[in-house]
Amino acid sequence: MDASPPSLRPTFRPAFREFFRYWLRLGFINFGGPAGQIAMMHKDLVDERRWVPEKLFLRALNFCMLLPGPEAHQLAVYLGWRLHGYPGGLVAGLFFLLPSVGLMLFLSWLAAAHGGVPLIQGVFRGIAGAVVAIVGQAVWRIAQKALRHPVFYAFAAASFLMGYALKLKFPGIVVAAGLMGLWLGSVRPDIFCHHEGLRGVCEPEDDIPAPPPPPLRHVARMAAIFAGLWLAVALPVFLLAGPGSILPKLLSFYSKASFVTFGGAYAVLSYVSDMAMRLGWVGQEQLVLGLGLAETTPGPLIMVTQYVGFLTAWNHPGGLDPLTAGILGGLLTTFGMFLPSFLLVFAGAPFIEALTANSRLQAMLTGITAAVVGVILKLGVVFAQATFWPAAGGFDAFALAVAVASGVALWRWNTGVHYLVLACGALGAAWSLLG
Repeated sequence: MDASPPSLRPTFRPAFREFFRYWLRLGFINFGGPAGQIAMMHKDLVDERRWVPEKLFLRALNFCMLLPGPEAHQLAVYLGWRLHGYPGGLVAGLFFLLPSVGLMLFLSWLAAAHGGVPLIQGVFRGIAGAVVAIVGQAVWRIAQKALRHPVFYAFAAASFLMGYALKLKFPGIVVAAGLMGLWLGSVRPDIFCHHEGLRGVCEPEDDIPAPPPPPLRHVARMAAIFAGLWLAVALPVFLLAGPGSILPKLLSFYSKASFVTFGGAYAVLSYVSDMAMRLGWVGQEQLVLGLGLAETTPGPLIMVTQYVGFLTAWNHPGGLDPLTAGILGGLLTTFGMFLPSFLLVFAGAPFIEALTANSRLQAMLTGITAAVVGVILKLGVVFAQATFWPAAGGFDAFALAVAVASGVALWRWNTGVHYLVLACGALGAAWSLLG
């Protein structure tokens, strides 16, 4: 029996077959990045199908925003778990991303094997211009939500300078911002009243009573299960990979990254991009292209990490042929990146009330979210430099024109991102044929 308060119980529990069909369908149409995917789930599950009450959806979203990793995917896992237990969470989480796994493997192979073809280069050139505008819009949207008080502009500016000028790594910026947010929350709690995601710091969100303490044994059991799953994949990789193989490094890096990337999908992208370039795995222009390809596919935006893993293994195949190495690298990257999302949701679900009502934790999150604005801005500047001043030549006026036109389409006409990327790719192909 569900012990949750009535306002947090599913209003209608669908048959598993209907539930299964919904998530299978969503996996093929969930374009639009995290914001679009969250809006799509809200429309489907709250407004139309009425499987999930509004309060449960918002509480679940707040919970997922507290976690590191991709918030839209974690929300899907949580809602699936609430509707049909652990099988439901697995179905929702797997189908949310599996269609994009196959598509990104194909697009990654296309970029790696045929990226030198002039027509393909033209397509990628057009996509790169669109990506600059997309990241710019992401900075604007996140800033509007996160920078609700002048002090948070200082958080964003400081994180930009620390990342761009001082070259500090993302985890250090997150720790500094979180500690600063915690301190501010204790000395100036009124600052956080201006932040709509932190109403609980200043006033109660609703009259839902606090639940009994969650079972700590549940967390230990979940951690043991997922550690076993990770080892079942990691041990053969570490034992069978040849000396100097990149595959164990990819699995290890992305497994760690999934636990430190607070702030949503663009925070994940910022950290992975920075570290991949520091490690010499991929270049700036390749990362811009990867984000553009991820925008053309359904599924989580951070599927761009699979592209990075594929390309890294393709370029460093060791004793394998490049295609086999690329596929293994892409799949291991995806496994390492998304397995912790299931763990964090399944282990943390019983704590949802305590976590979302904790004012100190919320204050830390607000500081981190404000700092993430600066981190994403740094990502946009790096991408713009790589796009407008490519390593192969001088200033690229065509890419700038595409970026400006894309910005107009996004801000003025609210064009869908996947349609925009496809259109810019076609424009780039046409330009290459004419040139």
